[in-house]
Amino acid sequence: MKKIFLVLLVIGQIAYAQDKTIKDTIKVEVLETVIVTANRNATLRREVPVAITKLSQKLINETKPTAVYEIINKTPGVMMVNLGNEQHMMSIRQPMTTNSYYLYLEDGLPIRPMGVFNHNALLEINQFNLQSIEVVKGPVSSLYGPEAVGGVVNFISVRPPVNPEFKIGIQADQWGFKRFQAAGGATVGKFGFYVAGLSSEQNHSWMTFSDYNKDNFNARIDYNINSKTRLISNTMIGKYYSDMSGSINEDAFYKRTYKNTTDFTYRKSDVLRTRLTLERDWNENGNSFLTVFHRDNKLGQNPSYGIRWMQGQTKARGEINSNNFKSYGILAQHSQKFDFLNSNVITGALYDYSPNDYGSYQIDLQANLNADGTVNNYQILTERPDIKLADYDAKIKNSAGYLQYSFNIINQLKLTLGSRYDQMDLSYENHLDNSSGDKKYNRFTNKIGINFNLNRNIGFYSNYSQGFAPPSVTAIFRKKPDTGTPTVPAEFYYNLESAKFENYEIGGWSCMLENKLYLEYAIYYMKGKNELLNIRQPDNSTDYQSAGETRHKGIEFAVNYKPSAQLSIRIGGTAAQHTFIDFKVSDKPTDALQRLDGFEMPSAPKWVGNSELNYYPKWLPNFRTSIEWQFVSSYYQNQINTLKYDGYNVFNGRIGYQWKNVEFYTNIMNITDKLYAYNVSRGNNANDKSTYTAAAPRTFMFGLQYHFTLNKK
Repeated sequence: MKKIFLVLLVIGQIAYAQDKTIKDTIKVEVLETVIVTANRNATLRREVPVAITKLSQKLINETKPTAVYEIINKTPGVMMVNLGNEQHMMSIRQPMTTNSYYLYLEDGLPIRPMGVFNHNALLEINQFNLQSIEVVKGPVSSLYGPEAVGGVVNFISVRPPVNPEFKIGIQADQWGFKRFQAAGGATVGKFGFYVAGLSSEQNHSWMTFSDYNKDNFNARIDYNINSKTRLISNTMIGKYYSDMSGSINEDAFYKRTYKNTTDFTYRKSDVLRTRLTLERDWNENGNSFLTVFHRDNKLGQNPSYGIRWMQGQTKARGEINSNNFKSYGILAQHSQKFDFLNSNVITGALYDYSPNDYGSYQIDLQANLNADGTVNNYQILTERPDIKLADYDAKIKNSAGYLQYSFNIINQLKLTLGSRYDQMDLSYENHLDNSSGDKKYNRFTNKIGINFNLNRNIGFYSNYSQGFAPPSVTAIFRKKPDTGTPTVPAEFYYNLESAKFENYEIGGWSCMLENKLYLEYAIYYMKGKNELLNIRQPDNSTDYQSAGETRHKGIEFAVNYKPSAQLSIRIGGTAAQHTFIDFKVSDKPTDALQRLDGFEMPSAPKWVGNSELNYYPKWLPNFRTSIEWQFVSSYYQNQINTLKYDGYNVFNGRIGYQWKNVEFYTNIMNITDKLYAYNVSRGNNANDKSTYTAAAPRTFMFGLQYHFTLNKK
């Protein structure tokens, strides 16, 4: 890491020397990008001491994604793992994980309350309603609170346009996927509105039993009370149903026999989110907002990951569960600038009341085996609502207050200080053992950051930040599996502590060659304590354990080069290492490996990259084409580091042409028809087998979109 840092400093010095030949009047558009997520307020990118990437509307429009991961993965240092049918997990300064270490926002507001994290939450996003996406990497808990550990992803919706506009489109591929989408809006007098909707479905795909459908609707209405005061309402309604195809075994993967072992597993959700925001500009230096919000989520599952089966047995168990919550909350913030040291204060408070109920019961299954003893398919024998796996009602009260102060020590040097206090009060009734009580999780999180801008073309930053994540309520009130360890009886529930993180980071950017070349980098070192880990048992059940200490370190980099108006090149990626420092995987004296200190964490590739070449020919205006390369290096499949997956290289192509108001486009995903898996995992037991989340074969996605804008006279 020291060598890497020295190399980057040399690059920075070279860039600085070269910058002397560039006139001061040149506008550096990349560094003048306005972002909101890093400071909860509109701020220039070069004034925030964090690693943040803004994915523009142009990038979103040209990508034409069928799922959000196609956009998110263009962010250096980010790997959003596709689990099929828009289901997913994430990797930002963490291994690929389903843990609650990421905070997902919609226009700055969390789409889940603290304690009810769901790694699939982004399947609720309407891709046709995105103005931009901002991704902050590293802990931002001092501003946004718990779960903002690995990073924050903020989806910024389209604002009402000044001129009336309307767009409508269709997408389809050869695997039975099709989507219809439409959006439009206008501003009339003091009122502005924008609505966007989509309807997706997939039938008879390349993987058996993998159909899904999704319907989303978003509406925004702005009322400009006067030149300084605005009232903004947002409403989102979403319905989703998917067959849950799950993973396949190694033999089926390499034979490309994409056959699901179930025809009954599913995931479904019904979502309503509403908010009303009052904004007030007191003067050119001060502004405030007050947001009241409501969430109503219902999630039901017969999950493929819930199937418990021992090698060679003809009987198995599954589960059916439901997780529902409603939220009633308020968020208030005030920002004030001062002439003194060019300083800025941001202060705010949050209160979120979210009643939550969860229930899960067993189903008995028949396991029909192949000749080699693996499962050919499962069948439901009996539903057993009398055998409950979890059954509780919880009332979650989240309250927080935060303060951030930034000021210029000298003209080129800005210091940012931030602190936040969060408290989660949990009152519960556990119907499994007729117990009730209260739990409390609270913590101060702090940040200190420095920006040093040599000039408008070169800048550096450094920060120390803290993050934490309380355990999810679902994990707290679920019985431990029978691990065969005498000191951990099966009837015990989990007594989990909050995971805590400390992050040290340096980074910077340089703009060279008359603004044609832009370099950005970040180097981080993050220590974790009580990090929640999932330990797969021989029957595929999960035992939750907290590691004593983990370490995450790496470098993220992005290079953007635009030699001409016709050609642009983007290179981005991360080199990282995620390690157990203090972790005991087992108490059983018969286990060969009990302590894993110094072992690599599973599902943690050391190299991840996403690069793209775009071509806009002058000889054919309104035509675009691009080739994208996604690279994932090898990684261990389990905690005890016995087997690696080789990783993959995959190429995607995109072509589009706009004729008048009509755009024709084709996305070719997995151009070379590469056999690869998005994720491969394995238990720590000697008899455990690898399971593969297979990626799709070569896919041709065709689309047609009509966009109309009426210019007012």
